[in-house]
Amino acid sequence: MTATVRKIVAQPLTAAVFAPFGQVIDTAQASSRPMNAGMARRFHDLAEIEVIGDGARVVVGLVEAQPYAMPLWLNLVERHPLGAQAFVPLNAAPFLVVVCPDEAGKPGAPQAFVTAPHQGICYARNIWHSVLTPFGAAQDFVVIDRSGPGVNLEEHVFDEPWIVHLPTCH
Repeated sequence: MTATVRKIVAQPLTAAVFAPFGQVIDTAQASSRPMNAGMARRFHDLAEIEVIGDGARVVVGLVEAQPYAMPLWLNLVERHPLGAQAFVPLNAAPFLVVVCPDEAGKPGAPQAFVTAPHQGICYARNIWHSVLTPFGAAQDFVVIDRSGPGVNLEEHVFDEPWIVHLPTCH
């Protein structure tokens, strides 16, 4: 039996279109304040990392991610029911973000976005999303998420794959 391929074309990531899934981490629309005697600018409170559960805490880590071939064959999404998860790139390269609305406990039709230079994302708690997906070259990220007791990972494998294409501008 041949699987049906369902196509998605990624769109540019904006705070408005991503709002149902979390927050865009971007200094372009944020105000800053000076610090270190005016030698630095601080962009404060760009995303909220919600965590729940006894013993839960927010942790910061680094991820070294290998690039994915495009178009992306999307077979698997995941969600984290006990905490939000943020990814902040350490360079200006864009990356692919795929999210799904929840439909009665299962992921609905995916939506795909391409970040602008230096944009990061914060998936809200319990949002279905694909794995971290750089393209073109390896990329490093700061990851901010939950640590502590409890099961904070749920995976879903699609019966039929989705194929995600980059917009023609990439």
